[in-house]
Amino acid sequence: MLLRTTLLEVLKDQRPPTAPDHEVARALAKRLPEASSQHALILTGVRRCGKSVLQAQLLRAHPGALYVNAEDTRLYGITPEDYPQLMEVVAELAGDRPVFLDEIQEFSEWPRLVRALLDRGHPLCVTGSNASLLHREMGAKLTGRHRSFEVFPFSYPEYLTFRSAKAGPDSLRAYLDEGGFPGYLRESDPGILRQLLRDIVERDIAQRHQLREARHVMNLALFLLANTGQPLSYQGLTKALAVPAVSQTSDYVGFLEDAYLLFAVPKFSASFKKRVVAPKKYYAVDNGLRAANSPNLSPDVGHRLENAVYLSLRQRGLQPCYAGEKDSWECDFVTDEWAIQVCAKLTSANSARELVGLRQACALPGQRKALVVTMDQTDRLNASGLEVEVVPAWAWLDPK
Repeated sequence: MLLRTTLLEVLKDQRPPTAPDHEVARALAKRLPEASSQHALILTGVRRCGKSVLQAQLLRAHPGALYVNAEDTRLYGITPEDYPQLMEVVAELAGDRPVFLDEIQEFSEWPRLVRALLDRGHPLCVTGSNASLLHREMGAKLTGRHRSFEVFPFSYPEYLTFRSAKAGPDSLRAYLDEGGFPGYLRESDPGILRQLLRDIVERDIAQRHQLREARHVMNLALFLLANTGQPLSYQGLTKALAVPAVSQTSDYVGFLEDAYLLFAVPKFSASFKKRVVAPKKYYAVDNGLRAANSPNLSPDVGHRLENAVYLSLRQRGLQPCYAGEKDSWECDFVTDEWAIQVCAKLTSANSARELVGLRQACALPGQRKALVVTMDQTDRLNASGLEVEVVPAWAWLDPK
């Protein structure tokens, strides 16, 4: 049990992350509600994507607010038995001002603390890096008392701001190569992204889930990063990577998703059973992370572009599916509003394949517009009566 004097000393000493020299105002900040004592503001996302800096930006609007870094080693081992004293220290230092809790999953049974602080009238902003942990525990203890938002590495518009660049083919290609992790963009050292992957696998997955070894999880992560956009079944992954059991593969993929390293996209189907059993496609949280940890040395522009389009859809609050029939047709992304194909360049050789996928996707239940996202083409096509808009990704990813 931690002494009150220790808690007081640590919290008085803590400071939010220092603003970087070239700070980028995050687009998400404009959509966030104010932290309040009625609903805790929860920011979740992969490690090092900028959650803490975004939180620090929000904190500046609240002079006298209290910052608590749950990853501080001096707070290691804190338990619910310490929470009454911790709340006394928080009340002494913050009064009725907001409290900003960073990487809250490091605290055991943290929803009890959040709920108690809310009940005492403290407006709260909380960050965390594990989706399953956060959602499961919030659902059990904080029903109706939180609002959650996902934080991603820099989007293409944020990347342009960071690089002081203009939207266009050259900056788009650079973004597809580098991705949007702020720390990597400042240092340009791929080792940063390789170490990040190791930290996610070893700390957020192996340690948290008490795995005896992380070898299978790392192999699975590397394989999925190198094969984004490909329909993959648990059975196929188990066989390809020599994982002992399909159930383990399922668990490991879930752990990678919980850590926000990868996102699963289901196949579109009106049947819930078919949607569950069909192979899923997987996309990486960041193209730079994918490139730094992938043995694929080819330019791979098409897959990187597809990955960027998926991330943009996700950042717009959409949950796309893919659609298709094996050896017949496929559409990369289907939402309530759009059927989207992604290709680096639309040519006479691939246009028939891309357009038949759009026609089939637009024939599915619902009303959708057909869109082809390319590197640098603008056009309007008529495919057997279907109007298809062809747009350059640098314009579509950077809507004004």
